[in-house]
Amino acid sequence: MCIKFSILFIAISFFAVQTKAQDDGGFMTGRYLNTALREVSGMAASRVHPNTFYVHNDSGDTSRFFAVNEKGELKGIYYFKGDEVSFSGVNDCEDITIGSGPDAGKEYIYLADIGDNAARRLDVRIFRIEEPGADSGVVKTVGSQMFTLTYPNGAQDAETIMIDPTERLLYIVSKRQDSVIVYTAPLDLNDKKTYMLREVCKLYFDGKKKEKWIVSGSISRDGKQVMLKSMKKVYYWQRQGNESIYKTMQRTPLELSYTQHGQEEAICFSPDGKSYFITGEGEHAGIYHYDISTQELARRIALLQRK
Repeated sequence: MCIKFSILFIAISFFAVQTKAQDDGGFMTGRYLNTALREVSGMAASRVHPNTFYVHNDSGDTSRFFAVNEKGELKGIYYFKGDEVSFSGVNDCEDITIGSGPDAGKEYIYLADIGDNAARRLDVRIFRIEEPGADSGVVKTVGSQMFTLTYPNGAQDAETIMIDPTERLLYIVSKRQDSVIVYTAPLDLNDKKTYMLREVCKLYFDGKKKEKWIVSGSISRDGKQVMLKSMKKVYYWQRQGNESIYKTMQRTPLELSYTQHGQEEAICFSPDGKSYFITGEGEHAGIYHYDISTQELARRIALLQRK
């Protein structure tokens, strides 16, 4: 019995190592079991409730978002008042993030209705919602504020929203251009007016056109790290001092470990900033967890400096 057990243990350990190697350092923590989560396009890790993530579908869904755990199990469904002009309340929600808001000590969800494949929308919407409770199985309607934003250079297709807690800025990054455009807006938004986004820089990434489209991004809770995700790669920067995030992103990025498993368009830092999660579209899509190893970062920095 002991010999058989040892052989079985070795086999299981070998399979685990092989799985890790194939996933380039990432582990699948679970899959979405509820078929309502069929086209997840954005993901944000709760800073209030342990093992809780807020996700949403992209175009075709109504004005709602979901709470799940890392196994993909549904914890809650939250409906909010959307844009009355849109039949479903939203047009094309593409990303979600968490940050501060009007009340000190509270966390707020920012849901970005910014998708525009044909680049025809005259303005886009951001919905701000106070982070709700995390009672398992809840289905409820939550209060929201809607903010209207316009671009200084015409309609843009975008799938990335981030919040810089240091300068209290909201970031939007366009998707499709050869050099994507980075925009900012003040985090202290007012729902009574329309805001003109400010273009702050352009970023160029190597690669084939569709493979390098920017589909999501995240800034760590302490504001010291930032990531952008394309369809094929994860780009990573560390902030230096109190520089603006858009200046951080103009340096050559590191490429973090990532293996594509499907149409994955969502990325977020863990609350402590020591790892990140990736997920995407399709029924029963997986959730993948990657550690940010200090040793690995040092190795990648050394390789970058040799180029």
